[in-house]
Amino acid sequence: MGRRVWLVVSITVGLCFSFIALLVVGTFSAAAGLAGGSGREVTLAKGAVPEEYAALVLKWGDLCAALNPAVLAAQLYQESGWNAHAQSPAEAQGIAQFIPSTWATHGIDGNGDGKADVWDPQDAIPSAATYDCELADYVKDVPGDTTDNMLASYNAGAYAVIQAGGIPPYAETQHYVKSIRTLAESFAAPVSRLAPSEQAAGAINYAQSKLGTKYLWGGEGTAAQGGRFDCSGLTQAAYRSVGITLPRVANDQWNAGPHPSRAELLPGDLVFFAYDLNDPRSIHHVGIYVGGGYMIDAPHTGAVIRFDRIDSADYIGATRVTDDGAQALPTQAGA
Repeated sequence: MGRRVWLVVSITVGLCFSFIALLVVGTFSAAAGLAGGSGREVTLAKGAVPEEYAALVLKWGDLCAALNPAVLAAQLYQESGWNAHAQSPAEAQGIAQFIPSTWATHGIDGNGDGKADVWDPQDAIPSAATYDCELADYVKDVPGDTTDNMLASYNAGAYAVIQAGGIPPYAETQHYVKSIRTLAESFAAPVSRLAPSEQAAGAINYAQSKLGTKYLWGGEGTAAQGGRFDCSGLTQAAYRSVGITLPRVANDQWNAGPHPSRAELLPGDLVFFAYDLNDPRSIHHVGIYVGGGYMIDAPHTGAVIRFDRIDSADYIGATRVTDDGAQALPTQAGA
């Protein structure tokens, strides 16, 4: 009886692998005919911004032509990771990381309560947007992309941008601009079909090779851990096998690329599950999509790496991982 069961399981898994192989081939053929931007207004991807800040980002992100909600969201995420109480060693404060001297001249009372409070996102987010737009106006005659020059001004000062005739030759500023423009793709609602990841097939192949491996909380697949993984340890290792470095924690992996809709999912996309579907900070699980409504994941203690359906009440969305997206993330470590 055991032999017959094993035979049935083997055939089932073999058919599943064949099905997945076809899906993975489709990952690359689906790239044909993909168009660029359609000129539609930029808005936020569902669930990309914590719910308490989404309306503010949408409202103030359209304050001027050089800014949009996705760029503003990426900037706030880069500056503080949505932490309204963040304070840097350089004394930058709040969700938008204003230094006190800049806040004194550019902080505004965004919520009309009679006080401009750097620690209150209701003031700090509008202040970041108005400051961005003031900087964009200062550098509007500088050669190059106005949004790039605006972001460079936020980091290095408008005078440095004017002097340099564009983004100054500072590694920190150049990285800041590139990171925010790349991260903005993970906050924007897609306006056209997204290009499939070239590394998707390799990441799936790695995850497939771990099917049946026992789950381990905190597992990263090391020899000392017996090659065992937890959910984000598996996805991190799968993409590391194809040269992409993801953060360790699932909710940090969320911003490693743009977010396809459920109907646009392709094999290799990371799929995420959260306690609060309006707050990506509440993500608690991640898997690798393989097509047909299934993922490979390391589900929980007592289980093994396996195929699971993605359609559940806590599905928050997906990320199409890109190398640039992973490199743009403000941290590469987590708890």
